[in-house]
Parts: sequence; C-alpha cells; structure tokens
Amino acid sequence: MSVAEFNGILTLAIFLPIAGSIAIAIFFSGNSVKWAAAVITGIELIITAYIFNTYRSSDGGLTLVDHITNWIPAELGLHIEYYLAVDGISAPLVLLTGLLGLVSVFASWKITHRTKEHFMWLLALQGAVIGVFTSLDFFLFFLFWELELIPMYFLISIWGSGRKEYSAMKFLIFTILGSAFMLIGILALYFSPGINTFNMIEIAQLIPQSELIIPASWLFLLTIIGFAVKLPVVPFHTWLPDAHTDAPTAASVMLAGVLLKMGGYGLLRVSSSMFPDQMLEFGWLLATLGVINIIYGAAITVRQSDLKKLIAYSSVSHMGFVLLGLASIAGTSSVLGVTGAALQMFTHGTITGLLFLTIGFIYDRTHTRQIPELGGLVSRMPILTVSLVIAGLASLGLPGTSGFVAEITIFLGTFPAWQIHTVIGALGVVLTAGYILWMIQRSVFGPVNKKYSDITDASFVETIPIAILIIAIIGVGVYPSLISDMLVEGITPILNAVR
Repeated sequence: MSVAEFNGILTLAIFLPIAGSIAIAIFFSGNSVKWAAAVITGIELIITAYIFNTYRSSDGGLTLVDHITNWIPAELGLHIEYYLAVDGISAPLVLLTGLLGLVSVFASWKITHRTKEHFMWLLALQGAVIGVFTSLDFFLFFLFWELELIPMYFLISIWGSGRKEYSAMKFLIFTILGSAFMLIGILALYFSPGINTFNMIEIAQLIPQSELIIPASWLFLLTIIGFAVKLPVVPFHTWLPDAHTDAPTAASVMLAGVLLKMGGYGLLRVSSSMFPDQMLEFGWLLATLGVINIIYGAAITVRQSDLKKLIAYSSVSHMGFVLLGLASIAGTSSVLGVTGAALQMFTHGTITGLLFLTIGFIYDRTHTRQIPELGGLVSRMPILTVSLVIAGLASLGLPGTSGFVAEITIFLGTFPAWQIHTVIGALGVVLTAGYILWMIQRSVFGPVNKKYSDITDASFVETIPIAILIIAIIGVGVYPSLISDMLVEGITPILNAVR
C-alpha cells in the first residue's frame, strides 16, 4: 500500500455519518437518538461547508485529495485505488448532501416507529451519497453507488405509506438493472488492453490510445443507461412517482434532493469526461430525451391531485433540463449550457427538498395529500404557506430564485446548438407555471375547509430546515456566482477535451 496524498477531510465526510449510524444503533436509545443524529448531521454540514469553501479558495483542479495507490494489493490481480477528491462539479453536490442530511433529520423529528433504525439508515445514506460524489476510482464509485440502495430501500419499505413494499422493491429492481449495464461498461474498460486500472482520471486519458474490447459508442451507451435510470430519463422513470409517493418525508427529501443528482453527476463525471467524441455524436439523443422529459413530465404533472405525486412527476420534467443543458456540449455556448445543467442539479435539490418537506409537514397535520381536500390553510399555517409558495415559485423559475438562474442559463447555452429543442423545452416552463400556481391556489388559499380549523403551524424545530432551504434558494437566486463560478472551473476541462 502506497500513500500518494492523504488530506483526510473527504474520508471523514464519508465515514462520519456511517460511523454515526453504527454508534446510534449501539449506544443511543429513546429521544437521544434524534439529538445524536442532529448533532452528527450538523457536524457533517460544517465539514461539507468547509470542503465547499476550501475549493472556492483553491486554484481549481482536484482539491482535498485522499489517494492510496494499490489500496487493494496488486497481487490479487486488480488495480484498485482509494482515490477521493473534489472539483468544481462535485464540491457543490457534497455541500448539498450535507445540507439535506441535516434537513432530513429535522423532517423525521416526529418519527416514533423504530426510531433508532430510521435515523441509522438516514445517516448511512448520507455517507454513501457523499462517497459517490467524491470517488475517483471506479471500484469505489460503484461500491458507494450500490451502497445507497440499501438505506433507501429500508426507509421506504418500513416507514413509507400506501404500497410501500411494492414501491421500495420497484426502486431497487430498476436501479440495480441500470447499475448492471453500468458495471458491464466499467469492467469492459478495465479489461481493455492498455487500461488495467479503475482510476477514472487515468482512464479518461487512456481511452483515446487504447484498443477497447467494446466499441466506445457502446461503452458510452452502457454507462449512460445506469445514469438514465437514476436521473430518471423517460421511459426509465416509472419507479420515481411510486417511490416518492410512498416514501416518508425524509426519504423523499434525500431521494429528490441528492439521489437523482447522482445520475446527472455520472453523466458529467463519466460520460462527458471519458467519451467526449460520443457526447458530440449523441448530442441529438440527449437533447431529444431532455425535451421528452420536460414536456411529458409536465403534462403528466398537470393531471395529478396528490401533492407528492405532483412534485414527483415535476422532478421528471425538471431533470429534462439537465439533459438539455448537457446536450449543449455540441454547440458554441457549451460552457453556459453545461453550467446551467450542473446548477439545475443543485437548485432542484434545494427547491424540491423544500417542497417535499413542506408537504410532509402539511400531511402530518391534515392526514391527506389530496389537493381537492385541502384549502384555506393560509389562515392556520402561515409559515408552511410561505414555505410552499416560495418553493413553488422557485420551481416555476421566478426571477430572484435559484430556479430561474438555472433554467435561463440552460436555455441561453443550448439555443445556439439546438434551437427547436430549446423552444419546445421552454414550453415546459409555461406548463410548470400552470400546475404550480394551480397547486398553491387549491392547497392553501381558496375556501377554508372547516375540518382543519384546529390545526397548528410549523413548530420551532420544523421551521429550522425550512429556513435553511429558503436561504439557499434565495441566496443562489440573488448571487448565483457563489455556485456557478465553481461549476465553470470543473466543467471547463471536460469541454476542452471535447473540443
């Protein structure tokens, strides 16, 4: 084992929540479980904020590197490295995971059923996702990619509602099948003559001069399938509405906030950086799938009467903007478009996280998510109403919110390369405005339902995560360069390889 460089902070960020989950399982009980989880995720947020700020203060490139070469002895026949680092693409997503990890703990404050297990799985999930965003060795990347399935499966199947076992199993089957295609692509790369490494940075450099055992176009499509399922891309999206609808609030926040972003991150980290020629060749496919996602997702959303299902289908639509932005790689304004796609991943995480959080709090009080059964809640729940309105307006892209910045950047960057696709995709914004405003008006305004005359507003503990996410949404909306400048630094090397 040879240590090339070891900072330690990224290793701490991954294994602190995992170790915390084990500590909760062994040493804590009763109400102390919640406070222990809050302290651990609070420390984790500080660590991820430090990682984010350290990269902002750096000269770009890879930062906070943990690199152990020959981590698993070469004598075993595999060249596997322990390689962690962040760049301009991953640092914002690490911060997002730390932020939503703390939010999900506060969202679970009223959990009484198997409390210890619930918070244990939440913490394990957070550690696994950060592992995905920081791994630069394919073995580690795939290990953490699969590890996050276990906590999410149990969170949905035990603490969910409705057809929770069905939804959890559907989520598992879809994502494992997608991962199987990705694994084939990874192994085909490793065993190609002249590569023989899982190091993602080295592979990107070796591919052009290696004789691949599978054509590069096929490898590109194999890896993209796994990311398409996670994003999700139509027609691989059907697991998402069921999983969101039946998942507990905390699981929905993490699922929409960071798990979907793993798909977009994979498209940037793997598909774009390792197969630049194929990104140009299949740019039309990404643009077309993006438009289908946007319009189909929005059209289906308009028909929903369940609040969680409405937001779930809207996520399908909004992830189409990520694909559309990535398709701009084929154009002259690719830096702008791809930056918008990466920014959309961050902003969608905070916006949809706030939407699911607010809807969960409303459901706890009204015991319904059916929009026709709600109404007039603004007089009884002003804090939750403000939260729903801000999140909704950010989702439809109101100027001054982070949603507007991401979408307008995507449109400006994509239009030079894909004019027709961009124009059609822009219609999704109109549909989004329709279903969001309709949802807000019917849910919290309008005639007062006397059945809810005695309900209460958000408690102090519940207001904390709401305030955190609102600050993030407005902050990025007013000062987008806080994130966008960093993303440009991470994206530029990828685009230079394409050109």
